[in-house]
Amino acid sequence: MNNHKTLKDNSIGLIIWKFIAYVIMIIFSLLAIVPIIWLFINSFKSTVEFRSNMVGWPKNFTFKNYIGAWKIGSFSLLLLNSIFYTISSVVIAAFLSLLTGFAFAKIPRKETKVIHSIFVIGLLLTTQTLMVPLFLQITQLDSLLATLFNAPNSFHLFYNTRFGVILVYVGSLLPLGVYLCTSYIRSLPTALMEAGLIDGAGYFKIFLLVIAPMCTPILMTLALFNIPTIWNEFALINIMVSSTKYQTLPLGIYKFSGTLASDYGKEFAALIIGLMPMLIFYLIFKKQITTNVGSGAIKG
Repeated sequence: MNNHKTLKDNSIGLIIWKFIAYVIMIIFSLLAIVPIIWLFINSFKSTVEFRSNMVGWPKNFTFKNYIGAWKIGSFSLLLLNSIFYTISSVVIAAFLSLLTGFAFAKIPRKETKVIHSIFVIGLLLTTQTLMVPLFLQITQLDSLLATLFNAPNSFHLFYNTRFGVILVYVGSLLPLGVYLCTSYIRSLPTALMEAGLIDGAGYFKIFLLVIAPMCTPILMTLALFNIPTIWNEFALINIMVSSTKYQTLPLGIYKFSGTLASDYGKEFAALIIGLMPMLIFYLIFKKQITTNVGSGAIKG
């Protein structure tokens, strides 16, 4: 009788805790979704209508805000820049992370642990701590190169160039990428590499033909982490470029909002334009995000 009562009490307690958990999740979901819905609805209002009707449904839907924001903000160029930076940085960082992780995990060297530790330290550094040293370094390097090659003062290889942006982005992705790839490759059977060495294959050939094909899960994990990271990045690109033609979508929207502070309709439209790419990315890869990220991390 006591056992039955205990089980019943436990079941009631479990139901209560589940109910509380669901209520908390619903509240946090509403806190995230409601502002986006409000932003989306008001992006179809004129500024005059928004000031008189901030909460209600638009009386006259207008797409002029989106058309105006797209043209004034040069969002087509900013979108192409974001796509170029994201794809280039993620692909280069993934290859270098995999190659470095293979060296750390499967090629025994005395220096390996020390160098690996240096990479791991990069995980502890925040973007804010790197901004000032990074800006000083890239400007000083440009000045040094201009002096060495007698180039004009306007010469820039790192600052305000696409090359410089990609270089910095790849460097920012390497610490996490190297750490995860090293852990993942370390868990792969060493016998496969030993068989390749016996057959006379070099390390790079073993990497390309044996190790790399087995690393699809960790590469997917890195892509799902790094694509949103680079796409939404703001702090570094803000100090790396000054010209509009090199800016990304998030930075362009920030500049756009500053110039049209009183035109709320176009501001809201610009913010929705900025949200859409990552929202579409999440909807397309929602299953992979919930499965591959978890499995890759556990495997690593």
